[in-house]
Amino acid sequence: MKVVHSFEPIVGPGATILILGSMPGVASLAAQQYYAHPRNAFWPIMGTLFGAGPELPYDERTERLRGHGVAVWDVLKLCTREGSLDSAIVESSIEANDFGNLFAENPGIDRVFFNGAKAAESYRRHVRTVTPHVRFTRLPSTSPALATLDLAAKTLEWSNALRPAPASGSAG
Repeated sequence: MKVVHSFEPIVGPGATILILGSMPGVASLAAQQYYAHPRNAFWPIMGTLFGAGPELPYDERTERLRGHGVAVWDVLKLCTREGSLDSAIVESSIEANDFGNLFAENPGIDRVFFNGAKAAESYRRHVRTVTPHVRFTRLPSTSPALATLDLAAKTLEWSNALRPAPASGSAG
């Protein structure tokens, strides 16, 4: 079993959305990039939603997300795990990232989207930060391990969730 560590967050001034995974997989750790597995749907979905697709260099993708107020991080700071599967994470080894600091430094974040069930469950179990102004939503994992949904179905669910809230008031 190996102790694995997550990355620093991708976050810029004006962030309003935070996307949380559980822990980078083997391909991501090797590349030192979020969602580096070539079959992970994250970057194709980000390409559809924010013009931050996998055809762009990694630095450009992350800059485009920042420009759209999107931050990316993982719930877990470190854990023990063999391989890439969330199911292989040793629950007793989990240490969560410091969300108190993240939310304090980025008070505009008001929507958090969990990239899959493990991220949502780990946040609920291991994070003690109180965030009354934040709305939390679990989305289907972009991992190729979630094979019950294809890219089109995942993109639709993510698009529906991340779509900006309608402006209040109505045209009269």
